[in-house]
Amino acid sequence: MTKSPVTEIRAATVLPAKRTPVTLPTADGLRLVGELALPADVEPVATLICLHPLPTHGGMMDSHLLRKASFRLPALASLAVLRFNTRGTSSEHGTSEGEFDGGEAERYDVAAGIAYTADAGLPGRWLLGWSFGTELALRWGLGDPPGGTGATPGTGATPGTGASPGIEGAILLSPPLHRTTDADLDRWAASGKPLIALIPELDDYLRPDEARRRFARVPSAEVIAVDGAKHLWVGEPYVRIVLNEIVRRLNPAALVPPAMALPTEWEES
Repeated sequence: MTKSPVTEIRAATVLPAKRTPVTLPTADGLRLVGELALPADVEPVATLICLHPLPTHGGMMDSHLLRKASFRLPALASLAVLRFNTRGTSSEHGTSEGEFDGGEAERYDVAAGIAYTADAGLPGRWLLGWSFGTELALRWGLGDPPGGTGATPGTGATPGTGASPGIEGAILLSPPLHRTTDADLDRWAASGKPLIALIPELDDYLRPDEARRRFARVPSAEVIAVDGAKHLWVGEPYVRIVLNEIVRRLNPAALVPPAMALPTEWEES
């Protein structure tokens, strides 16, 4: 019997998945460009809703960590991965309608991502934010805050409570906590939903000691310091750390002993 070829998983590796361009309608009338990646031959066990870095500094749905999550995790961990460009953001997939609003009107973009995956019946929905995307997750992932305008359309949030049944929790990569207030963190504390914050040792904005201090007010938050990492997570060793931590929360059964890490090789069928 001929053995199937085995290839090393590298930065540009694209593993099998069902990839579909999608359009996300927002409650304020915009259409956002996105892509949904599903496992090729099994049902997904959990779902990532990706929120990209700051678009005014080059952030988009194709930013490298989010692209690699979409390229690898459907095959390696049976995850569904939704990526999309927030309002006014462009990538090779296209340009989303609207204009960048500094994280305010983007509440409707977060709601649209949650609503799309909920309407599709995708299971175990988690937000995955990177840099600016973490601010969106922390501010709007639970719906509008109490005393605001009520529920963010599309999240299923209860007006006046900010409670959203739409997500299980959030994974935060390089959170700067520039726009995030203590009140935002207190809402996450009250929700009891997990926050997993991966903090680069050499981050430009928020380093591990300060992150531990800020997130201490959220009992369900876990701060993971990553030695040697920087804000942009450049380098395959750091990419693998991020993807392993994602899968550790969403589908730990996909991790391979004894290292309890994702495979670094792929056997073609």
